Amino acid sequence: MIQLEHITLRRGPEALLEESELVVHAGQKIGLVGPNGSGKSSLFALLLGELEADSGSVRIPADWTVAHMAQQIRELDRPAIEFVLDGDTRLRRAEQHIEQAEAGSDGQAIADAHQQFADAGGYDSRARAGALLNGLGFAADEHLKAVSEFSGGWRIRLSLARALMCPSDLLMLDEPTNHLDLETIIWLEDWLKRYDGTLVLISHDRDFLDAVVDAIVHVEHKKLNRYNGGYSEFERQRAERMALQQAQYAKQQRHIAHMQSFIDRFRAKATKARQAQARIKALDRMEKIAPAHADSPFDFEFPEPGRASDPLMALRDVELGYGEVTVLSGISLNLSAGDRIGLLGINGAGKSTMVKSLAGELAPRAGTMETSRNLNIGYFAQHQLEQIDSSVSPLVNLARIADNTPDQKLRDFLGGFAFSGDLATDPCSRLSGGERARLVLALIIWKAPNLLLLDEPTNHLDLEMRHALTLALQGFDGAVVTVSHDRHLLSETVDDFWLVGKGGVRPFSGGLEAYRKLVSQPETADSTSGSGTSGGRRKAERQRKAAVREQLKPLTNRVNKLTREIGQLEVRRDKLEKRLADADLYQAERAAELQKLLAENGQVQQRLESAPSIDAQRTDPPQPRMGQRHTRSIARFFCASGQAAEARILLDRLCRCACARQRDHRARSGRGVCPSQRRQCGSLGRPQFAQCAAIRDRGLGHPQGHRMRPLRLRRGACGLRGPGARPGRPLDRADPQPQPQPRRSTRPS
Repeated sequence: MIQLEHITLRRGPEALLEESELVVHAGQKIGLVGPNGSGKSSLFALLLGELEADSGSVRIPADWTVAHMAQQIRELDRPAIEFVLDGDTRLRRAEQHIEQAEAGSDGQAIADAHQQFADAGGYDSRARAGALLNGLGFAADEHLKAVSEFSGGWRIRLSLARALMCPSDLLMLDEPTNHLDLETIIWLEDWLKRYDGTLVLISHDRDFLDAVVDAIVHVEHKKLNRYNGGYSEFERQRAERMALQQAQYAKQQRHIAHMQSFIDRFRAKATKARQAQARIKALDRMEKIAPAHADSPFDFEFPEPGRASDPLMALRDVELGYGEVTVLSGISLNLSAGDRIGLLGINGAGKSTMVKSLAGELAPRAGTMETSRNLNIGYFAQHQLEQIDSSVSPLVNLARIADNTPDQKLRDFLGGFAFSGDLATDPCSRLSGGERARLVLALIIWKAPNLLLLDEPTNHLDLEMRHALTLALQGFDGAVVTVSHDRHLLSETVDDFWLVGKGGVRPFSGGLEAYRKLVSQPETADSTSGSGTSGGRRKAERQRKAAVREQLKPLTNRVNKLTREIGQLEVRRDKLEKRLADADLYQAERAAELQKLLAENGQVQQRLESAPSIDAQRTDPPQPRMGQRHTRSIARFFCASGQAAEARILLDRLCRCACARQRDHRARSGRGVCPSQRRQCGSLGRPQFAQCAAIRDRGLGHPQGHRMRPLRLRRGACGLRGPGARPGRPLDRADPQPQPQPRRSTRPS
């Protein structure tokens, strides 16, 4: 069991954690999340013993074997498979014992050494290491290559394989999916699900966290907050906790204001001075509840793209490659305005090559590629992070592409990407990888492209920025082509997929789940891809998603605008209430200031109360599942607020009886009813209710004052006549109250 008690961890003068506690039981799988710079990697270093806590204690069982991903690799001359085998220290010790025993002449020592080697799994260790390398995307002929021959991303894979090779009790992985493709992530998910030890994982891939971990530890406000379940469950629980915290905060603030009002009123009064002093002491002892804050530092959206003729691009028998090597051939596809395409395929299949050709950075070796007039391409690629001028600030980088734009407007735009204060004016050489990626996105969005090409845009981005990017792409009206291993981003922003593989590019139906099955069973590739009858369903699904996105866009924009306005009003209200709580404000010489603050506070409160509610704008009335009394209350509210149509619907659902549905027509015509209708009327044993007079007579809801008047329908009181029905007069539409009927005498004449 891992136990952290009252941990305080600092980085320089800044505290990353303060009085934090955490318990992780053996066998649990924990996901560690939080914004960049919150201290996740420092917490890893603390668990590994590379850092010491400023205060508190860290307890890890002494007999546990700990494995982790090394971010820097020093053994560059080792073959890849030997480097991976080095992760199993028990195996390497057993091999050393065999060498030492065989150097002597003691047969018993040789036998014991070979037994240790067998116990360490030495006879199948090379096969296990090869399986790990194959799962992480290494070809069989690359297993004997030196580590120095691989690029940085592939070296990270080797470090991951080495950590997985170690038979550990505690496995610690820091961003293991950063340099993995979608196929490798799926393989790693399955491997970690089978892992029996304790797992502590840092990742910004929400789908990966949902599939692997059973609890989330969120680093927030210098505390470690634990939530059971995956990342989706964490979001739900955190929202509920913050709502509860905000409600408790508001309740406490009302209590404090009430006590402060008593103190200000009776502090100078002799008979009440003791009570006022008691309340002052109570306020001092009260443990204050902090308001709940969940504001994202990112707030941006794509501007309206310029119009371009359709199709944006037309490819006919295009062949792509480098030098004499052909990567893709026979590409014949159209890219239309509004298309949202995701490229799928293994590493090295040619996804980045395809995107480069669409961006105009790689000319076709054969075939034709026609582009539309007024086409404006925004291209994001990893190599662009290094093309930023590091000697100048983000503000200067943006000003170079923004002609004669005021600095304040540029600062406001960069603020939406969390570049504010000194971060916007300091040189870019101090920016981290995630900050550089945000800056490149900001520069692209400023140009207002109508075709967006994204090659792994979420690398180095934390979850908050990924969420903001997803929302921005959902509201983007142009065409998008995305290469990403983030399945959540693909599922939320992509309508169609193109499969890159076997030297070509073709449409792929079925979505990400079908691609997952394709990766697990490669032999079904030909049957899974292609069109046929699934092409029509895919097109209909794309149209449906586009229609839903178009309908939601104005609502989403309105909700965001109202949320920002309400947030600003609440901040202003809190400031005003804090100033009004100042006892010195109520002195006679500050009467004018007090009146001004009270007037402003009243205006703010009035604007908050008059702010439209999202629920109040619903056009569908609530379903009457709760009983007649609650349904009547809702109908009264609709009637009083002028929503006559909603009230009518609710009232019609209350009047289920056939005689009630046909009351007006039968009363006017004087016709009878069939026995089944009569029995239905006669079996009515519960009260029914007439419509509000304002709705019935004028077809409109009265703004105030009208109540729903009860109308109890007796057997036959509806005025419908039929065999065996009691006589009664038709219900008057101008007077919903039923008229008493004379009781028939049963005495024989």
